[in-house]
Amino acid sequence: MPAKILQPGEIESFSAAIPRLILPDAHTFKTRAERLRRIAPGHGLGDYLTFVAAIADWQQTAFDALTDLAPPDAAHLDQCATHGFPPLAPQGLARDPRWRELVRDLAGRLGPSAPAQARAVLEGIANSNDVWIEEQAEALLALDLARVDIAASAIIAAALQVYWSLLAQTLEASRIARPAFPNLCPVCGSHPVASVVRIGGVTDALRYLVCSLCDSHWYLERAKCSNCNSTRQIGYHAVENPESAIRAESCPECRSYLKILYQNQTPDLEPTADDLASLALDWLMSEEGYGRSGVNLMLLQGGSLDGD
Repeated sequence: MPAKILQPGEIESFSAAIPRLILPDAHTFKTRAERLRRIAPGHGLGDYLTFVAAIADWQQTAFDALTDLAPPDAAHLDQCATHGFPPLAPQGLARDPRWRELVRDLAGRLGPSAPAQARAVLEGIANSNDVWIEEQAEALLALDLARVDIAASAIIAAALQVYWSLLAQTLEASRIARPAFPNLCPVCGSHPVASVVRIGGVTDALRYLVCSLCDSHWYLERAKCSNCNSTRQIGYHAVENPESAIRAESCPECRSYLKILYQNQTPDLEPTADDLASLALDWLMSEEGYGRSGVNLMLLQGGSLDGD
């Protein structure tokens, strides 16, 4: 069947019908845990993927239990919508102190079954004071990796993801302005972990960037650099199969890349999980001289994020 050519007027109607923002759903972490457990067996990073699956299990439980977080006040939301600011940007947003108990609870639950070296780290986190936890959160949210305790970062990040995803769910997508910087989340201003070409419904075949912190999805045209918006000579890379469901989209203008996941080929792809499981693609891109423009909070490394 030949493709239908959109006529003037139809193009505008199609564009207006595209959901520009999709807030996180109630099963984000359950979906992640299930995907991690499917891909962990036989994988070179299988033990770590299983560990992150246990974190995601806890995240879902915490997400379901913490139901009374108050959204930002209406005046703040109106101001952000007027000026194009992400309403949940960490800077200036007071955090409910209960988030720190999430950190300690996660570390305490994982500690007993962890290997000896990891157990010592988890016990230290479980017994940490408020000042240290908040300092680590500030460094992590700013991606100031020189100040982040990398060994503890996944635990801190996991609690922050629960907290920000819950806050994001209290918002109305229609009241959130389009991002001033399309490469950053319009909800919280964080970097994406990857982009996804979705399948089904009104978003079928559309590409969305996925927030590394609050798991919101925001629309971006395909074949467009997610870092600098260039459309010139965008390239696609894979480790073996050029038609792989997980590829790196590269830009020769800013020399950056972001992974793109094609759910029309593998419907259960999950951005955080499959980004972790495709580190060989990151190594390939590094060898080719590209810097990663996204971030996975479950596997931070020392140094600075490319482009920051």
